[in-house]
Amino acid sequence: MSNQSPFGRRGSAQLTVPRGDVLGEYDTYAEAQKVVDKLAKADFAVKGLAIVGSDLTTVERITGRLSYGRAALAGAGSGAWLGLFVGLVLFLFSPAPEFSFILAPALIGAGFGMTFGIASYAINRRRRDFSSTHQVLAGSYRIIIDPNQTARARQVLTGSTWPPVDAEPAAEKPNEPVAEKPNEPVAEKPNEPVAEKPESSPQP
Repeated sequence: MSNQSPFGRRGSAQLTVPRGDVLGEYDTYAEAQKVVDKLAKADFAVKGLAIVGSDLTTVERITGRLSYGRAALAGAGSGAWLGLFVGLVLFLFSPAPEFSFILAPALIGAGFGMTFGIASYAINRRRRDFSSTHQVLAGSYRIIIDPNQTARARQVLTGSTWPPVDAEPAAEKPNEPVAEKPNEPVAEKPNEPVAEKPESSPQP
């Protein structure tokens, strides 16, 4: 029997596209982020939210033409930053800190970075003679939310109170007294005289 990683199920769940109600759709990531920030500041449980970008597009922006000078300058700058970081670590943890602990690693890093930048440009200059930056942009951004939290999130975004206040009961219409209909006197039917039946004469 193979042993499964305790993080296997969680990792596979993160690879699926979130499902739920669409709280809103926005043109830029900044607009979607602003909505999530507003919910977070209102003490809303934002853990279940997700910002999903659709219609992804890769954008490469050309920043300029490469040359030996620019390659050397870029490499020296990167190396100097790395050397400066190492120098600061040595300066902070040294029993007798000196300023040379910061300056020397920065200069050494700049030298190595310059050498590496020139060598890299010399190798790749025939295939790539320009510098650029890469970006992945989406055409639209949707905020996906748990259907059980959609109503509350909309209440927070619209500035309404939560939980919603029940509507005031409708005022009861007072009972109007019913007008009593006067009793009309019933016309008495006159007694009709009963016709008397004549007595039969005896037969002889």
